Amino acid sequence: MANQIKSSGADGLALQVTKPARSGGFVEEDGDGDATYLAKVRIFAFDSLLLVINLDAVSTEQTSELVAAATRDTESIYRAMDATVQIAGHGYQIQLPPAEDAGFSEGDRAPCSSAPGLLLIARDDSTSAGTTASRLAQDIATIRREQVV
Repeated sequence: MANQIKSSGADGLALQVTKPARSGGFVEEDGDGDATYLAKVRIFAFDSLLLVINLDAVSTEQTSELVAAATRDTESIYRAMDATVQIAGHGYQIQLPPAEDAGFSEGDRAPCSSAPGLLLIARDDSTSAGTTASRLAQDIATIRREQVV
């Protein structure tokens, strides 16, 4: 089951992303499981979709290609904002300052997938827009995997 968007107090909305953050290279841990690296990120908002870019792992040129693909396919683009990956409970969460621009609200189901240096958060609301966002997330993950080959 997908995690849900949650309130993070004064910081706005957030999403628990422990497994995707690990697989996407957004966190590194030592042998004891303690975080030794938390990525600096920029989040781009589109209709029903958020792209979370690890600024240390994805070049400006590669970011431009990913953002252009999402813009073309969603026919939208909203704010891009820097945010943080944070330790939360027994894992990690990411702050999502532009989530409301993309149509996310507290309690929304938000499947998160990853590719190297990229997290994709799609709005899972059982509408055609949600289905399109999920498909697009997978397409953009494929583009990112091709960039790092």
